[in-house]
Amino acid sequence: MDGLSDAEEASSDEKERSEGVGCVTRRDFLTGSALVGSVLATGSLLPGEARAVVPLAVPTPSVPARRVELLVNGKTHTLELEPRVTLLDALREHLQLTGTKKGCDLGQCGACTVLIDGRRVNACLTLAVMQQRRPIMTVEGLASGDTLHPMQQAFLSHDGFQCGYCTPGQIMSAVGLLKEPWGPEDAAVREGMAGNLCRCGAYPNIVAAVQSVRRRA
Repeated sequence: MDGLSDAEEASSDEKERSEGVGCVTRRDFLTGSALVGSVLATGSLLPGEARAVVPLAVPTPSVPARRVELLVNGKTHTLELEPRVTLLDALREHLQLTGTKKGCDLGQCGACTVLIDGRRVNACLTLAVMQQRRPIMTVEGLASGDTLHPMQQAFLSHDGFQCGYCTPGQIMSAVGLLKEPWGPEDAAVREGMAGNLCRCGAYPNIVAAVQSVRRRA
């Protein structure tokens, strides 16, 4: 180490001990570091010693499924779901209504916004079993045949989207906002839509689309 021979290094270690520099010499420190590194890498102190097996994840116990009736876009669907399945997963994985997007899955981005009893709800934050037989509307239920909902048409006319991932949630939130007592100003719309994030930054066009529908209502 540092160009010293083994004899010189041993002499240096003995000198450190005699001078009271400390109980740990450079040789001791390097030996200990190598040993710790070996333990971390192999999980074993001695060659051939059996290593403890640490599971990467605790198995989740199965939960019996139960019958759940969901009234979605005017149609009743009977599903067999575990009680812990969220409404978002029920819509996407079991009903193939993938217009409702899974973004943060924490209720912070609004991509999964649906209307339940006409009110805005983040589908990732509610369990499907809790919404039985309540009228649920997703973006797939807005249009009437080939005729778009006025809010859908407004988003097209005002270019209220870029990548489009957040657009279904933005539209559903905007439709819900129409029935809520917000002021007429653009600032009120921005506040009312604050729970819906657009990572592309199309907010001015989204506000313009919402306002155009509000003025016609």
